[in-house]
Amino acid sequence: MQNNIFREYDIRGIVGKEIDDSLALKIGRGFGTYLVRNNKKSIAISGDVRTSTDSLLKHLEQGLIMSGLNIINLGKLPTPLNYYSMHTDKIKVDGAIQITGSHNPANYNGFKITYNKKPFYGEDIQLLYNMIIAEDFDSSEGTKKSYNIIDDYFDMIHSKIKIDNKIKVVIDCGNAAGCIVAPKLYKSFNIDLHELYCNIDGSFPNHHPDPTVDSNIIDLRNYVLNEKCDIGIAFDGDADRIVAIDRKGRIIRPDILMAIFLPYIVSKGDSIVYDVKCSKSLEDTILKYDGKPLMWKTGHSLIKNKMQEENAKLGGEMSGHLFFADDYFGYDDAIYVGLRLIELLSSKNLDSSSLLDKIPKYYSTPELRFDCESDEHKKEVMNKIFKYFSSKFEYSDIDGIRLKLDDGWGLIRVSNTQPVIVFRAEAGTNEKLLEYKSMILDKLISFGVNINEEI
Repeated sequence: MQNNIFREYDIRGIVGKEIDDSLALKIGRGFGTYLVRNNKKSIAISGDVRTSTDSLLKHLEQGLIMSGLNIINLGKLPTPLNYYSMHTDKIKVDGAIQITGSHNPANYNGFKITYNKKPFYGEDIQLLYNMIIAEDFDSSEGTKKSYNIIDDYFDMIHSKIKIDNKIKVVIDCGNAAGCIVAPKLYKSFNIDLHELYCNIDGSFPNHHPDPTVDSNIIDLRNYVLNEKCDIGIAFDGDADRIVAIDRKGRIIRPDILMAIFLPYIVSKGDSIVYDVKCSKSLEDTILKYDGKPLMWKTGHSLIKNKMQEENAKLGGEMSGHLFFADDYFGYDDAIYVGLRLIELLSSKNLDSSSLLDKIPKYYSTPELRFDCESDEHKKEVMNKIFKYFSSKFEYSDIDGIRLKLDDGWGLIRVSNTQPVIVFRAEAGTNEKLLEYKSMILDKLISFGVNINEEI
């Protein structure tokens, strides 16, 4: 069993090589033992639509039962419905596990764990790893039952969302878990809904289930333009991340989407939590509406916890996780966020393009991701990067290194989920952006980072 798959905020790896049924059983026994020793007895489990999920879910359930837990198996679901199991009063659970590879390719899978309505991450995940290595398991006999939480979720969403005026919307579920819920739910509202890749296929034949990669939303963009849709919405593999397309075919990246929502949510003095990859456009908008910008580490678990600490109404990160806590539960639910966006456009008779035009404009790269040979290699490279750039520029080291440049910034950090170096830069002009991008990428190449020649 490889330690590197026990990452900062979840457990994730390549099926057959790093993730298998034996590991799923051990995770069940380990986390089940953890719950029992903390006087907890019940847990909800579910999984996404990947071809490996069924078997992993079966063995996870076995391990949890062997630890003496009472299991509620929710079946195949988007991750947000797994989170919702801890907030509905229809069932009572102390923890939840979702089997999902999230936005990763089809040969990945993993485990997102929640405990007491909070992410189970960081030191807790390492504690679980150590329990598994030591086979430190309690043994007893639990129970299991199935439960359909989808109807409860539909009722809850309908109690929170109202669509006044019908608008034309296309959603791209990427053949992934969003297909289970989003089309039917959206059709139940006053929406002229069009569907793109909304049939389930765990091999993801049309594109990888990661809408933050521009090439994965080309078809969505074309559909919006060709069919004259008011908005296009794309979900990732487990529907906890979102990217939108405005009516002119422009990408509304998640940080800009947060900025669009801000005037309708923030009050004076409210903290808004966002990760180090987000644009200065977001910070400018927060300050415009007298909010308090709070930059934090990348990671859905890290942002959620920071929001709870700060009692923030809104949070998010560049990767597409958005968190509403004004009239929601503070977890990342892209299906709900999409409906909040449609509700905003509908109730205010707003145009997606005019909303985008109101946000301060900076020139930025997308999130660029460069493969390393291994997790060990990415750490070695990152150490060299940090040593060099920290001696040349002012910087923030909240997460990786974010360089403070004359007319912008540049961020270099390691991915917490893959052997990848992540880079993003932003500037006030396109000329400055190209200058900063070239300067940083040239140095990354010298440190052995493999960079696509087309970038």
